Amino acid sequence: MRERSRKLTGKRRLAARYGIYVLALSLYLVTNAACVQKMADEPRYKPLAESTFWDDGASARPLVPGTVARGHLDADTAYYTGKIGGKYVDTFPLPVTRATLERGRARFEIYCAPCHGRLGDGDGMVVERGFRGVPSYHEERFMRAPIGQFFDVIANGYGAMASYAARVPVEDRWAIIAYIRALQYSQAASLSDLKPEERRKLEGMAK
Repeated sequence: MRERSRKLTGKRRLAARYGIYVLALSLYLVTNAACVQKMADEPRYKPLAESTFWDDGASARPLVPGTVARGHLDADTAYYTGKIGGKYVDTFPLPVTRATLERGRARFEIYCAPCHGRLGDGDGMVVERGFRGVPSYHEERFMRAPIGQFFDVIANGYGAMASYAARVPVEDRWAIIAYIRALQYSQAASLSDLKPEERRKLEGMAK
């Protein structure tokens, strides 16, 4: 009798457990179906179409500032690659002003001078401490090199020099190159290269 009672009790517990599972599954299915139906019944809006949902009559909210990049099509290949038709450019794709040169000097002294030296002659502090030497910007081949070649090296690296694309923005690369050109001219210029009024000014300062 007791054995039979135990069996009946075990069956009731098992049935109760299955009943709970069935109930939970039923509730899940009903709830999920309701959610799916609710989503299917929601109004649909065409992009940029008028809507009464928002107070301003729009069907969508404005983009959060900074979440979508704009103005970065990079269609100007001369500006973004230093090349046109696969060939290095030799004219600056942006105006070179005093502010550009000042910016270039500041960026040059941060990123370039440690190896290339403050005058671009290849004797920076890194080289002085035994690391691999770098050529001088004042060598004939670099004096004649197109400016697009400098841009390509900054962006992609060359030899032992790593790419600085992640650290130096495009505009700063051109500013650095403008300053390098100024350094080259400063070391190779002569009085005959100056306008008469500028030459007289310098000659007066030397007296």
